[in-house]
Amino acid sequence: MVNIRNLDPSASPLDYYGSELRRLREEAGLNQAQLGSILFCTASLVGQIETAKKVPTREFSERLDAALMTGGLFTRLVGLVLKSQLPTWFQAYAELEAKATYISTYQSQMVYGLLQTEGYARAVLATGLPDNLEDLVAARLERQRIVSRANPPLIWVVLDEAALLRPMGGCAVMRTQLDRLLSFADQRWVRVQVLPFAAGENASLIGSFNLLRFDDDPDVVYTEDLIAGHTTANPETVKEAALRYAGLQASALSVEDSAELILRVMEERYGDQRGSEPRALA
Repeated sequence: MVNIRNLDPSASPLDYYGSELRRLREEAGLNQAQLGSILFCTASLVGQIETAKKVPTREFSERLDAALMTGGLFTRLVGLVLKSQLPTWFQAYAELEAKATYISTYQSQMVYGLLQTEGYARAVLATGLPDNLEDLVAARLERQRIVSRANPPLIWVVLDEAALLRPMGGCAVMRTQLDRLLSFADQRWVRVQVLPFAAGENASLIGSFNLLRFDDDPDVVYTEDLIAGHTTANPETVKEAALRYAGLQASALSVEDSAELILRVMEERYGDQRGSEPRALA
């Protein structure tokens, strides 16, 4: 039976997406099964998205735009839908992150979210035992679009060596993740440094933080605790964060030496020595 649950389009981006999908499908004279056939998916999936019971993917949205000739409507909407799946306390930061021209981050325990692979992100997010894990993974991958956009921010990452050695998701996931980090050596706007254990005490033993800079707005600092995140533009806090970050960069390995360490860990700790081949770093 066709689900005819009524939606309030103003309730959320997901509800608006579903109501527009139903409206335009009906205007095209298609039922859910017919549209599903065109999109190479089930009628049930179309119905679940129309009733805001399932979050659409970007791929689904692109196929939907082509099928209904909407001029990219759903491809534009899906970004808002996916962002709405982020924790409420994180959404404001995600908006700032997307507008920043320079992002510098120190990560003491894990790879920075914008550089995570899908498998690594799934392993990280699963630790919180969420009910909507796949939606959270899709939202994180959506955030990463700023890295590959036409005018990306400069992203400078200082990564504690601990993040390389902690096997999130298993060996295969870690190998793919470290290989992903190495791939950024070819990108002008992303730089990765590793803070080795040999550096000893450092300027941010208390934990990770992000420093965002903008063309026309004040710098902000972002930190997280066990429950939520905190963003501040307090000048003294920003100044202290910048000083600590400079100290971390000075203690970290160079970008080139960091890549060599990442490669060594990838091969020695997570690699399949029977068939692995050296990876060029330049």
